[in-house]
Amino acid sequence: SGRQASIAAIGNDGLVRDIKAGRLPGIDRLEALFNLLDIELYIGPRREMVDAIQPPDADLSELANIPLYNADLAAGGGATNGEEEIAGYLAFRRDWLRKVGVAPSSAVMARVEGESMLPTIWSGDMVLIDTSKIEIHSRGRARKTSKPHVYAFVEDGSARVKRIERVETDFYAVISDNPEFPIEFKSQKALDDMHIIGRVMWWAHTDQG
Repeated sequence: SGRQASIAAIGNDGLVRDIKAGRLPGIDRLEALFNLLDIELYIGPRREMVDAIQPPDADLSELANIPLYNADLAAGGGATNGEEEIAGYLAFRRDWLRKVGVAPSSAVMARVEGESMLPTIWSGDMVLIDTSKIEIHSRGRARKTSKPHVYAFVEDGSARVKRIERVETDFYAVISDNPEFPIEFKSQKALDDMHIIGRVMWWAHTDQG
């Protein structure tokens, strides 16, 4: 209980009660409580991007470090990025990457900004991109049961993320999941002028607050 934890940490029963009441105790008392609960107490810069984040006792041979680029993919009008630098790495299990059909050497990650892909992809989400998958296909008979694939691409110097589908031989649709954003139609020439970074294979909601 909170009372027992307080007594074990500092010798009286008021510590957890004070925290629940909104009274912040001294750092020495917090440290004593955290040590009791086997929780790290850390004060410093945000540590969400740590190189090669590894789960405890992980078999490192089973993990692949995927680079997270310091670049935004706009779910909207387009985000202009300069020279993309690697902000850090995230570790993925190799067997999971094989399951979803992504080779570690072809995988990169970036963040998405904007609201055009809501409610599927939110602003601030991280996406895993397979750079080997750049061909745009028609859904064919699966049109009624599946959605077009999501791609990351650069158009007129701006990086974007949208669903893209070939609807005719030389005609493509660029589609947002948010119905407030209209469908864009592209000719084969316009698509050829775009740089397809790759297909988005996975995304994760992240707390940007």
